[in-house]
Amino acid sequence: MKKYWDNPAQHSMPAHARVPAEFSIGGVRIAPATVLAPMAGVTDTVFRRFIRNASAFAANREDNLAAAVESATSNQQSGCGLIMTEFTSADGLSRMRESKRKRYLTYYDDEHPISAQLFGSNPQTLAESARIVQDAGFDAVDLNLGCPAKRVVSCNGGSGLLRDLPLIGRIFETVRAAVTIPFTVKFRMGWNDQQIVCVDLARLAENSGLNAVALHARTREDGYSGQARWEYIAAVKDAVKIPVIGNGDIRTPEDACAIVEKTGCDAVMIGRAAPANPWIFRQMAQYTATGSYDRPTEMDRYHMIRTYFLMLLEEGQLEANAATPIARECVGKMKQFASWFTHGVPGGAVLRKAIYEAKTGEAVLNAVEQFFTARISGAPLDEAAEQAQAEDEILASTAAYCD
Repeated sequence: MKKYWDNPAQHSMPAHARVPAEFSIGGVRIAPATVLAPMAGVTDTVFRRFIRNASAFAANREDNLAAAVESATSNQQSGCGLIMTEFTSADGLSRMRESKRKRYLTYYDDEHPISAQLFGSNPQTLAESARIVQDAGFDAVDLNLGCPAKRVVSCNGGSGLLRDLPLIGRIFETVRAAVTIPFTVKFRMGWNDQQIVCVDLARLAENSGLNAVALHARTREDGYSGQARWEYIAAVKDAVKIPVIGNGDIRTPEDACAIVEKTGCDAVMIGRAAPANPWIFRQMAQYTATGSYDRPTEMDRYHMIRTYFLMLLEEGQLEANAATPIARECVGKMKQFASWFTHGVPGGAVLRKAIYEAKTGEAVLNAVEQFFTARISGAPLDEAAEQAQAEDEILASTAAYCD
């Protein structure tokens, strides 16, 4: 499955279109009209709160960012109107003990509005899991019909369901009858170019009482390769009256404004760009308001990386040098995010190598401190770092994830 952007299109600022200031999903107001896409292994509560507070980094680059993250910042203030959980198996959620569910459905009060995404293929099981989501206090529930991963598709989940519209219709009706909170769906154009079903599916969602639809403008067969075909988002927008959220190849504020101009969508959803550029939502708000936006400095990136790692340790209630299984999981998460967070940093491969070799959270934090101390002091890259940087430039477009 290809998971990178191929020759990304460049967009200039449209003459009139802007990302809308707000939209509504059922009775839930989303302001601004921006959504953090659900991404497996990414959008846990730490990352969601991290994104929510990303706007604090530029304003407080010389301050204590750990304290800034703890301040009461709303999604609207951070430029991200709606955040979503990682996709969660409805089968697993319905079977697991309530205590274990908290791992998948944990969120904090300042994450509202927040939607929980489910995947599965059994209407009754999905309905039961949707009730669990509603009882947990989520503002909305979303059905995943977009994940292209083989392990999900093989169970007839995610984009695998796109080959069975009658079953999707039964799922829509059963889940809609089970909950009163807004119910939405995220889907792809179809299974492949010979089976494009996005317009029919959107109409089915509207007729079944769903409150919004989000289209990733690729087929399952496309994976993440090629250009997202925004014209299908425009076709869905023309076909239904409920809000349409556009998704696919939105990497910059210019892209966000361009997709609104070209499709008329009611909101934009950011997926793969967010881990590489956590400031994307703030930049979109700035660009919409002024036509320009701030780029992160090296000091911004230092604070961002350090703060996220500290948040991971705090969430696990760990000491920086702990060596427990949970601590190892946190360090593994740091390594996972290291390549995304250092995207575009000169010599970033050196930092990634040091993080990958670290065994504890303390070692990771020390590696971050040493790297940026050298960078900010102007120390030149050594020969190995220069070679790593050259390789970075070649591979810069290859990092992506399931959204």
